Amino acid sequence: MQRPTLRFMLGHPARWIALGFGSGLAPKAPGTFGTLWAWGIYALAEVLCGPQPWGWIVALGTLLGVWACTRCAQHMGVADPGAIVWDEVLAFWLVLWLAGTPVLWQQALLFGAFRYFDAAKPGPVRWADGLFKAERGGPIGWRQGLGILLDDFVAAGCTLGVWALALLALQRWS
Repeated sequence: MQRPTLRFMLGHPARWIALGFGSGLAPKAPGTFGTLWAWGIYALAEVLCGPQPWGWIVALGTLLGVWACTRCAQHMGVADPGAIVWDEVLAFWLVLWLAGTPVLWQQALLFGAFRYFDAAKPGPVRWADGLFKAERGGPIGWRQGLGILLDDFVAAGCTLGVWALALLALQRWS
């Protein structure tokens, strides 16, 4: 297994993307750092440039991400390395966009819920995580690149489902 380092990341453009432009190099909890990076970039883009076409950004980022995550996983020799955080980046951008870019404290709740679903992998997230796993020692191909992204999109869907239920409950109580 190739350890992800700054030198490793700089060696190929797919690694830049897959490793979240360095956020995946965090020695502990790279998924959390990748999600924080996504949150910061989202906020910065909204402040500096106004509303962004996040649907298109996520769609194109997904196509690019399958390639980048596949190549980076191949270079590392691991089907789903923790340092690959492009999946967290795209999924959290999707959460923030579909939640309607709520205020900061609401974004923090969404962050916490997303990290829970991504890390604990309850029910549907665990199912999605296992769909495209490579056999131990087997070849790493585009299916594994897609699989890297898929469980995070399911975690995003679970986060948004909980968010929608919370909003409905608040409406009924007010």
